[in-house]
Amino acid sequence: MIELKIWGLILSFAIPMILSPGPGNTILAAAGGKFGVRGTLPFWLGFESGNFLWCLVYGFGLSQIVKAHPFAYEVLKWGGTLYILYLAWCFFRSSAMAEQQELKPLSFFDGFASLSLNPKVHSMILVMFSQFLNPALPLVAQVTQMALVFVLVGFVCHFVWIYCGQVLFSRIKSQAAMRAQGIAFGICMILVAAFVAFS
Repeated sequence: MIELKIWGLILSFAIPMILSPGPGNTILAAAGGKFGVRGTLPFWLGFESGNFLWCLVYGFGLSQIVKAHPFAYEVLKWGGTLYILYLAWCFFRSSAMAEQQELKPLSFFDGFASLSLNPKVHSMILVMFSQFLNPALPLVAQVTQMALVFVLVGFVCHFVWIYCGQVLFSRIKSQAAMRAQGIAFGICMILVAAFVAFS
């Protein structure tokens, strides 16, 4: 069993890292603003499923491969940049179509892909497992427990971002405001892509 003081350290690491602004939280807030909490649910579940999967993958050994092959990080970085630019295009397209039809909410796959191509997430998970796994304890139990706690913290922290996005943009209902919102979210996604690409 993982010691209580280690759980304190894990939570002290995970909560600020997950709650802090970054590419994923910006996308979650934009989705919450555009689709509301309910409409963002499939994307959010995909996002958290990605968190859980990558925790298992890193916990059971990928961290050693990434350390040995830094090129893998570059592939994630540029893949993530391209995917975020795709999301920007979706928001811009929703702005152009504001009078014709609404943009479909982001899907489970969009959430999973967005999380999986986010270098910040990979860095967080890599650090968490490299710092807090204890070789003297059973690996399967540790990795499973840490992954579940990481995802639980993610659910809570990401809800805050989605809900805040919904509250901030819930009063925007006119066609002109919806076009402006699509443009603003598209610009946010371009800024996030630039941050991912050049950080």
